[in-house]
Amino acid sequence: MKKEKACAVSSTGGAIVKELVEFIARALVDDPSQVRVDEVDDEKGTVLELRVAPADMGKVIGKQGRTAKAIRTLVKAAATREGKRVTVEIV
Repeated sequence: MKKEKACAVSSTGGAIVKELVEFIARALVDDPSQVRVDEVDDEKGTVLELRVAPADMGKVIGKQGRTAKAIRTLVKAAATREGKRVTVEIV
């Protein structure tokens, strides 16, 4: 069997990374319909702004920021693999 990638790459090349952030965030929160990820390009690369419901903010950040740090680590690894520079901001 052959594995296929089902994800299209956007003009910024960050679609795969953006979908990764959305997938992880939706799995963590109680209200997945409130999860939104916006791409913002700046001079340092792409910034993914993760927005969740106020009640779910603690779940995404985690104790002492451990969950947020883990999300950022995964995103950095995926972005490096794509040859991009991507950071995550939780707003």
